[in-house]
Amino acid sequence: MSVELTGVHLTLDDGRPAVRFGRSYDQPVERVWRFVTEPAELSRWFPSRAELDLRPGGAVRFTGDPNMPESTGRVLAVDPPRHLSFAWGGDELHFDLAAPDDGRTRLTLTDVLGAADTAARNAAGWEVCLTALDAAARGADADGPHTGASATWKEFYDGYVDAGVPSGAPVPGLD
Repeated sequence: MSVELTGVHLTLDDGRPAVRFGRSYDQPVERVWRFVTEPAELSRWFPSRAELDLRPGGAVRFTGDPNMPESTGRVLAVDPPRHLSFAWGGDELHFDLAAPDDGRTRLTLTDVLGAADTAARNAAGWEVCLTALDAAARGADADGPHTGASATWKEFYDGYVDAGVPSGAPVPGLD
């Protein structure tokens, strides 16, 4: 089975590596904002349960990921309902929401990578997570990214590696 890769590997203006994804949803921006900020909504698609103190410098607590230990991060910037960024492990996650005049919302997720060799691994993971978010946004059941997703993740990972996206970082749960 072949998978469609929707992420882009890039180097930001400041030289840091990143992977970026874009999605459009038939939801108002306020609804998509809840998908990326409310713990109950995040648990439907984000790799960890995340509880956020939505203010710059606020704590973010990550729990429930079977492949990662509990951890904390911090909110780097927040501008409801348009932008949220926070530190997660060695990465920075940036969620940007735009509301064009068509009533839809455009979500851009940028994972600023702490290490370049995590690009293929993280991109594959975001593909699985965003597929769960896509389902949640359509009102379909989305039991989260850890529900039967390992085979799909491997296909995405192999696709990114074959496309030349940097790889080689350990894979939690497999290495």
